[in-house]
Amino acid sequence: MRTKIVAGNWKMNKNLVETETLLTELAAKLPDTTAEVMVAPTFINLVSAKQSLDNSTIQVIAQNMHFADSGAYTGEISADMLLNVGIDTAIIGHSERRAYFGETDEILAKKVTTALAKNMRVMFCFGEELEDRKSDNHFNVVASQLKNALFSVEASEWKNIILAYEPVWAIGTGETASPEQAQEMHAFIRKTITEAYDASIANNVSILYGGSVKPANAVEIFSKPDVDGGLIGGAALKADDFVAIIKAI
Repeated sequence: MRTKIVAGNWKMNKNLVETETLLTELAAKLPDTTAEVMVAPTFINLVSAKQSLDNSTIQVIAQNMHFADSGAYTGEISADMLLNVGIDTAIIGHSERRAYFGETDEILAKKVTTALAKNMRVMFCFGEELEDRKSDNHFNVVASQLKNALFSVEASEWKNIILAYEPVWAIGTGETASPEQAQEMHAFIRKTITEAYDASIANNVSILYGGSVKPANAVEIFSKPDVDGGLIGGAALKADDFVAIIKAI
């Protein structure tokens, strides 16, 4: 049975005091759930976040990591640095990293390889832009992103991979992705993995939806058979909204 996951990507938000306040509130309001609940604060607050959640089942994960073990990479964070402070899961390939920081499939493949070699879990993000969707090229784009970054991974390593589909065209564009469109793409992703590996891997990997999940639409989105949870942006910054989404799973 696939793991249900609700993960909050805080992006560049919340200072130390705000982080501790939000986590304390989340821990107090966390509902009983069999789903994994994760939060990804900014790098400088990861240690504090771990301490704040010491008695909670909420997991702390990283928003990014570098592919090198060490070296002259100013401003970057390595897998070993994350592991050293108790962080064993990293988001890799988020649409904002691709768009704003020029992260290519080649770079992301190196990050994935490093993380898996360190026995970390990877939450791999991917998805098409608006022009891809309008030109009916969205399936090709998604298949290419998966192939280029993940399909050299050994079958045994897929146990440490979580997928997060981000329809970039539906985030902040005025366009809206329907639950049916989410299900269509998630089913296509499983089909693509089945063809590259086998049905067992495809049916056991958790695929999260990252297209502006909110309390108002979470139940309907999560009810789709191939949607295993969500990677939550803005709604993860408000305790009541994030808790409502967790309840929806």
